[in-house]
Amino acid sequence: MQLARQFILVTVALDAIGIGLIMPVMPDLIRDVEAGSLPEAALWGGILTTAFAVMQFLFGPLVGNLSDRFGRRPVLLVSLFAMALDYAVMAIAHSIWLLLLFRLVGGVTSATHSTATAYMADISSRDEKAGNFGLVSAAFGIGFVAGPAIGGFLGEFGARAPFWAAAGLAFVNGMFGLLVLPETVTDRTRRAFSWRRANPLGALTAIARLAGLGRLVGVYFLYQIAFFVYPAVWAYSAEYRFGWSAGMVGLSFAAFGLAMAIVQGGLVRPVVRRLGEARTTVLGLSLDTIVFVAFAWAGTGWQVFALVPLAALGGVSGPAMQALMSQAVPDDQQGELQGLLTSAGALGMIISPILMTQTFFHFTRADAPVHFPGAPFLLAGILMLLALGLFLGGGRRPRKARAGARA
Repeated sequence: MQLARQFILVTVALDAIGIGLIMPVMPDLIRDVEAGSLPEAALWGGILTTAFAVMQFLFGPLVGNLSDRFGRRPVLLVSLFAMALDYAVMAIAHSIWLLLLFRLVGGVTSATHSTATAYMADISSRDEKAGNFGLVSAAFGIGFVAGPAIGGFLGEFGARAPFWAAAGLAFVNGMFGLLVLPETVTDRTRRAFSWRRANPLGALTAIARLAGLGRLVGVYFLYQIAFFVYPAVWAYSAEYRFGWSAGMVGLSFAAFGLAMAIVQGGLVRPVVRRLGEARTTVLGLSLDTIVFVAFAWAGTGWQVFALVPLAALGGVSGPAMQALMSQAVPDDQQGELQGLLTSAGALGMIISPILMTQTFFHFTRADAPVHFPGAPFLLAGILMLLALGLFLGGGRRPRKARAGARA
């Protein structure tokens, strides 16, 4: 199973690299296809990202249930080869509608991360699971740092070069999987397919059964919408405001990803130990509010890089919020809670790209009544401030659940 484990880690890393590869060059590709202005490209970029996220939200549970019924191997391999086709078509596309069609297809088949995690659980003993899940998270983090940097470099050779690279990586990894990946779902563990379990709204209805968590989930939801301003408009904003090339945009993404990895991997635990989950959440949301407002009025590129460490430090609020919510439910409802948070994050990813790119478009178009390219970051700061107010103004926080208690 060692080769299978290596394949899973490579798959997760390449999934993140593939996402990051194309981020710095999406503005150039859309303008090449659509022949419009940068604000119009941002508008289409938001539509493409939201279309991808909607299909993820709708089909993620379905694909997961299919892997329980038919096995991890076919779902992973089909997803990888479909991903390769998606990137290849985007590399040769000369129509915005073809791009949109294959972003929809890509969203349906983007099961690599969740199915890879399920595969890792299948091949891990109870004592190994935490460590192996940590390896999965580390692989994704490494890929997300490397992807934008590689994409920015390849973008110097043309807007389509990173898409060919992403297609090639997915195809080669799929061929590797064909050779080394055994099936882990057996007749004993195979589960009959159920449309009820494949319903994407199932996790959202769980909020009615999780007493005292509505407010915290609302805070988390606002946080997700605000935080997605980075992938939604960063590339468009940086090119428009600072004249950055694809390479420079990729470098900025990599710097932010590296800073986030350092904070998430090394600082969250000591900060929470010193301040506690509630005060860490307040600290993170406050820093995020300040950073977003500062990004909105940043006038030079060096100011952006100076703010990156502070922006990464604001990321301590996410794990702290998750810890607070996890403590508020009994052990037998932890999976239900994580499903709810996953759905909240997916909805945030659906809403944020459209909201942020529309804001960027309306404040940068030629006839804009007020010209303010930093408007999406100001909006993100307002959303963070609302999240902070909701967290502080909600009264008594949920108490830690007793073992065996029902929420």
